[in-house]
Amino acid sequence: MTPGSRRSEVGAGRVEAVSDGPELEPSVAELSYEQARDELVKVVGALEQGGVSLEESLALWERGEALAQRCEQWLIGAKARLDAARTTATGGAS
Repeated sequence: MTPGSRRSEVGAGRVEAVSDGPELEPSVAELSYEQARDELVKVVGALEQGGVSLEESLALWERGEALAQRCEQWLIGAKARLDAARTTATGGAS
């Protein structure tokens, strides 16, 4: 997916993430929704617990932002898939 692109693909039971922003670092861009969510929970916990340097806190914050964006991409893709299924089920009527 290129920066700023927006697409959702449905195939083999998968939803491809949708992106409107800059590309995520490769390790985050490859995560499933569940993987990104679980890591985000850990990042938030580490930030709330404190006890790390300012530099480490900033790195955690940036990672958390990237993870949150990845989760949002998956959710947008899932919503698009549900909307398409509803449209198909109702014969295109809104």
